[in-house]
Amino acid sequence: MELLTVRTPTLDIACEAHGPDGGPVAILLHGFPYDPRAYDAVAPALAADGHRVLMPYLRGYGPTRFRSAETPRSGQQAALGADLRDLMDALGVARALLAGYDWGGRAACIVAALWPERASGLLSCTGYNIQDIAASVKPVPAAQEHRFWYQYYFHTERGRAGLEANRRDICRLLWELWSPEWRFDAATFEQTAASFDNPDFVEVVIQSYRHRYTYAPGDPALASIEAALQSQPKIAVPTINLHGAADGVGPAGARDPHVGRFTGRYERRLITGVGHNVPQEAPQAFLAALRELATS
Repeated sequence: MELLTVRTPTLDIACEAHGPDGGPVAILLHGFPYDPRAYDAVAPALAADGHRVLMPYLRGYGPTRFRSAETPRSGQQAALGADLRDLMDALGVARALLAGYDWGGRAACIVAALWPERASGLLSCTGYNIQDIAASVKPVPAAQEHRFWYQYYFHTERGRAGLEANRRDICRLLWELWSPEWRFDAATFEQTAASFDNPDFVEVVIQSYRHRYTYAPGDPALASIEAALQSQPKIAVPTINLHGAADGVGPAGARDPHVGRFTGRYERRLITGVGHNVPQEAPQAFLAALRELATS
């Protein structure tokens, strides 16, 4: 594994790389609150197939750093999509197989929707991850509101202070709630939790969960991307949706609500006994889906 530092207009992105330089590129993107360790059982096998596998640390995580103190510490969806596009530009990657979950799935969906020529295929856990911010004021059933407790907590200054003081405690609880059948140990959690010590982690997370409910302004530099996402653009890129049947924050219903968001090949696969962190909980299923997309 190589650890690269990739300079983009906004960030110095830390990016782990496996496999040959000349191979077809696959970019694996983590979510909140996770990091590239989610792909430790996926990336080497995909690299052994001949792929150049890239696993960036998202803004606010691990060694990734903002280049300027003046850049807003935004975690809004447009920032995640722009960061992925900018990473590809900086590395000279014209097209890649994109895969992710949670925040990383959102970044992958945005690039696939707005710049489809950049994506050869899409693996997006839980499906269409682009936020409908205009609809965020509409309440959802009580059970789902309950699952979103952490988001409402982060809307308050008490929540900001809590994340600052207790980030490991909060994030470990989320792991447990979101993946109730995953029996991870303290060492596994701590390998990832070190990424939450990034100096911008709290600000990026808080802004992300406030922006998606219109409680915080976005970065003006990203306004055009955010405007394009308001239309909920459809995705034509070949897509596989791996959805953990035990996902504790985004339960998998019998009906797939996202099927109409995809105009190309699209398939949802439910994975029994797996929660929110699909690549780390079910690496073989994740790898099999990536291989299928790579050869389709």
